[in-house]
Amino acid sequence: MTSVHNESAAIEVRLGKLRDLMEKRGYDAVMLRSVADIRWLTAASRVLDDEVAHTVLVTMDDAWLHTDSRYYGSFVQRLGEGGTWCVDAQIVSHAKWVANKVCELRIRVLAVEDTLTLGFYEELSVELNKASCACLMPRLHGDLALLRVSKDEEELALLREAQRITDAAFDHICSFVRAGITELQIRAELEAAMLAEGAHGLSFDSIIAAGPNGANPHARPSERVVQEGDMIVMDYGALYGDYHADMTRTVCVGKPSQKQREVYDVVRCAHETCAQAVRPGMSGKELHELAVDVIRNAGYGDYFKHGLGHGVGLQIHERPFAGRVSDDILTEGCVFTIEPGIYLPGEFGVRLEDCGILTEGGYEPFATSTHDLVCL
Repeated sequence: MTSVHNESAAIEVRLGKLRDLMEKRGYDAVMLRSVADIRWLTAASRVLDDEVAHTVLVTMDDAWLHTDSRYYGSFVQRLGEGGTWCVDAQIVSHAKWVANKVCELRIRVLAVEDTLTLGFYEELSVELNKASCACLMPRLHGDLALLRVSKDEEELALLREAQRITDAAFDHICSFVRAGITELQIRAELEAAMLAEGAHGLSFDSIIAAGPNGANPHARPSERVVQEGDMIVMDYGALYGDYHADMTRTVCVGKPSQKQREVYDVVRCAHETCAQAVRPGMSGKELHELAVDVIRNAGYGDYFKHGLGHGVGLQIHERPFAGRVSDDILTEGCVFTIEPGIYLPGEFGVRLEDCGILTEGGYEPFATSTHDLVCL
């Protein structure tokens, strides 16, 4: 969906943001191992997987990526040779490779992310000691995650395509769900629909929770057979170009009871109240409390316990967060979910979730699927 030219421009902008931070803090270099951070800095789509098999080293002048033979060809194909990134597949441990670079470049302040494992930190310390190389290693404390909060146009294009696929899958699954099939059958059909529509993968393990199972916010699909009158919570999303979609819709099989309709309407009111009220500069806690107020005033305050939402991008849960203890500030350009819910033990659950971008004028959801209660 993006051209090489656009990707190259994105790389320069993202590296520029990191180098501005380095200059401000007095860092000679930054080392990263987080897959999401590396994907963001390199803009290398569909190369990385869940394995932490790469190390990035960025100085004020250069950017290196150390990987191995399994990924080297794909990185070179995506990043080119002689460009911004120097891809190195030297057969040496990542810790030793970094130590060698620190010595070669006379790096004295090497910032590392707080996602770095203690084991790797200790291994690097040993390698630096072996080389008799003095180097301070201050922590970045999530600074890369904060740099990734504001999404650029390349990222937004991928997020919107992931959501398009997710919406299409909802249309399909509404024609498939009926009494007599299991939660597992619904999941299989839903996930197949996303892949058939062009998804590169799944954002996470889909949640399909019918009847009383829906009262567990993160219920896993089971062999439970859907009954007439069940509310079904479906929380799922497509992965596209390494970017995630995240959407929840709750449908009813047959005619909803008065209580089911009432609960659904309260959740919808909480969602839409937050979506209409949120503006740049509001804290995640303030937004969360808006939803709490709506649900509490309707008499269901004891049945909404999780956070209102979270950032979405290269990770399914990333900054900013909206919850009871979140100090995150919602800024223009950030992408996050709004997902209030009510969960009645032994009865049913309802959740309504969109993902969207916060602009100067307010919240713009990516989803086009209806907020009306769909009865199947």
